[in-house]
Parts: sequence; structure tokens; C-alpha cells
Amino acid sequence: MSSSATPPAARRGTRMAKLVFALCWLAVLFDGLDMFIYGSVLPHMLESKALGLDPDQAGDLGSYATFGMLIGALTAGTVSDRVGRKKMMVGCVTVFSLASGLCAIAPNVTAFGLGRTLAGLGLGGLLPTAISMVSDYAPRGRGALIVGGLMTAHHAGGILSAYVATWVVEPLGWRAAFWFCVLPLLFVPVMAKAMPESLSFLVAKGRTDEAQRLATAYDVEMPAAKARRPEGAGRWDALAGLFRGKQWTQTLLYWLASFGGLLLVYGVATWLPTLMRSEGYDLGSSLQFVVVFNLGGIVGMLVAGRAADRFGAPRISAIWFLATAGSVYLLSIHMALAITFLVVFLAGVFLNSAQTMIYATVAIRSDADSRATAVGWTSGMGRFGAVFGPWLGGQLLASGNGDWGFTAFALTGLFSMVFIGIASLRKVPLAEHHDTDRPVPAAH
Repeated sequence: MSSSATPPAARRGTRMAKLVFALCWLAVLFDGLDMFIYGSVLPHMLESKALGLDPDQAGDLGSYATFGMLIGALTAGTVSDRVGRKKMMVGCVTVFSLASGLCAIAPNVTAFGLGRTLAGLGLGGLLPTAISMVSDYAPRGRGALIVGGLMTAHHAGGILSAYVATWVVEPLGWRAAFWFCVLPLLFVPVMAKAMPESLSFLVAKGRTDEAQRLATAYDVEMPAAKARRPEGAGRWDALAGLFRGKQWTQTLLYWLASFGGLLLVYGVATWLPTLMRSEGYDLGSSLQFVVVFNLGGIVGMLVAGRAADRFGAPRISAIWFLATAGSVYLLSIHMALAITFLVVFLAGVFLNSAQTMIYATVAIRSDADSRATAVGWTSGMGRFGAVFGPWLGGQLLASGNGDWGFTAFALTGLFSMVFIGIASLRKVPLAEHHDTDRPVPAAH
């Protein structure tokens, strides 16, 4: 037998990891579509004065969605640590899909804003839960790469949103784009039936018989049981654990870095097409910038994931934020179209994966039974930046200072670089890594 052959049992041992990753990837694809669709159709809505919209109101509407995401992210980690990752993901996809239907039929700005806020609840809850799910089954030493691979789906959704805006909005109007975002409801029954629950969650909850049946079905080794928190413990016990001992400094550094990272991500995602139009590019080129930006995001996730697994996620995140600041600042300078596309691509490479490496750091350094809480609260506190980013862009554009938007976003990149850079200075003992606390799927 060839030494490179993989034993059949080992191959079967990867089934759960592959299944969980595939289902989470599709769910995050829909998350990205719903998140980016507003920015993609916004130039058309402003040009046609849909719902009487002006740039100031448009910035507020962008912030409504991210405010919903803030609430969703802050609650999803704690709730999913109590009721299960699977139920949380099914519920989140259902919520943001139905909310898009409300946007599609909205008769005024108030109703549309309500729809985007409700969509944000689902969008904010899905991502940290999906990251926790795939982190549970990532091969040893490949946690950051798996999280980066998952996040390529978010940017694939962004690319899809640009094409939906191109192909659907012109002939059918902006409402048709939001009807398209209702289609993920068809995926909900598939996910509810096929998605296995997190083994770490089941063991942490004492549901060992259920976990054993699932592990046997997929030929996966059971994760090591850990001391359970008493049933009477408060639901905030996992959150309080993030501040015990020396953990509080790391937690605050992650939250501050995430604030700046998500201000960048959602500020740029909301306003990139509109700001590029204000620079003199036509609508078609502006939407192509969205495609190029998200293609860069996909490349960046894969490159950053491999680099982070080798050199450390916080260190790579700091370097990526520095590169983000430089590339975003260059967008405030009018350049030849080909050079602008290159700069937008590089901004996508560095900006999106810099933030994701913060999530990867938190997921890798957290215990299995509190991982969703740690990632959820890091994402949730960052959502304050996500709320501020779209509002800031709208205010600058409404006051005729659109060029300063790119400069403000560049300064934010430097802000996040400092905080995650300080976090990278701390050496983490091997015992703190969740890789040592769970089974290792067979290598591919």
C-alpha cells in the first residue's frame, strides 16, 4: 500500500468537518448577499430618489442594519452556548431572509429601516455562530485557515450582490433585489435536517449520549469532557470568564480592534460604490469595484489564513490593518482606472481578512464551551464601529466631503493595527488553545 494512502476510517472521520463547513459556507454566502445588497443598490436608490432617500438618510439606514447586527452578535453567542449552534444558525437565516421581504414591500423609509434592522439581527447572529461551528472541527493547526475559508463565502455573497444589482435592478427595480434575498428561505429546511449539532456543545451540556450517537455516525472521536458550569450559574458566567485573571486586557484589546475593523468593513461596504461615483466613475464601474473588492477579500482570506496559522493570527492582523490603511487612503486620490481597480483589489485583500483574523484569534484562544460567547461579544462590541461607519460616510457625503471618507477609514485602520498589535505581543501557552481540547480530523 502506498504510504500516502489515507485509511478508510480516517477518510470517514472527515465527513462531519466537510459537512459542517459546506453548510456553514452556504449560510455565510447568503449572509454576505444580504449584507452587501444595500450598498450595491444604493446608488440606484439615490439616483431614482426611491422612498425619498437622500445621502444623510441613506447613511442612517446603513447604520440601522449594523445596529441590528450589534444586538444579534451580542446575544447570539450567549444564546447559542445555551440552546445550540444549529438552532441559532437556522433561526438567523430565517430572520434575515424574511426581513429582506419586508424591505421589498416597504412603503416608506421607516418600514425599510425596520426591515434592515431585523435583517441585521439575523446577520449579526449568524457569523459568530458559524465561526464557532467550523472551529470545533478544524484540523489541528489549521483553525485560522478554516475560518478564513469560511469567510470567503461572505465575499462571494458580496460579488453576487453586485451582479444581482446589475442584472435585476435595471429591468425590475430596486425592490426585486430584496426579493432575491428572500430565496435563502429555501435553504432553511436543508440546514435544519442536515446540520449536525456541535459535539463540544453537546458534551459541555452533559448530553453525552446524544454526542456519542453523532460521533459514532460520523466516525468522529468524542471531545474531552470538561467540568460543567452549575445549572444555576447565571447566563453571563461565560462572559464574566472573559475578564478573569489576565484575560480582561486581551478581551478589551480584541474589542477595540474589532470596533475599528468593523467600522472599516461596513463603512467601505456601504459607501464604496457611491463614493467611487462621486469620484467620477459611472454606475457600471462602481459596481465592478464591489466585485473586485470582494474578489480581493476571497484571496485575502486564504492568504491570511495560511499566514496566520504559521506566524500567528494577531500578528498577521496587525500587518494587514497597516496595509489596509495605505490602500484605502490611496482611494482618495484620483488615479487611472486600471490602477484604481488594483488598489481596490488590494484594499479588499487586506481590509476584510484583517478583521477576520481577529475572530480567528479569539476562536483559537477560547475554550470550546465559551467559544461562541467570546467570538460573539468580540463581534458584537465591534458592531458599534459597524454602526458608526455607514453613518460617518453618509455625513461626510451629505456635507460634500466625500474624499475625507477614505481618509477617515484609513486612520481607523491604523487605530486597529495598534490594538491588535499590542495583543500580538502576548505569548499564549499551548494549553490555552482549543486545538488541544478536541479531536483532530484526518488531514486532507
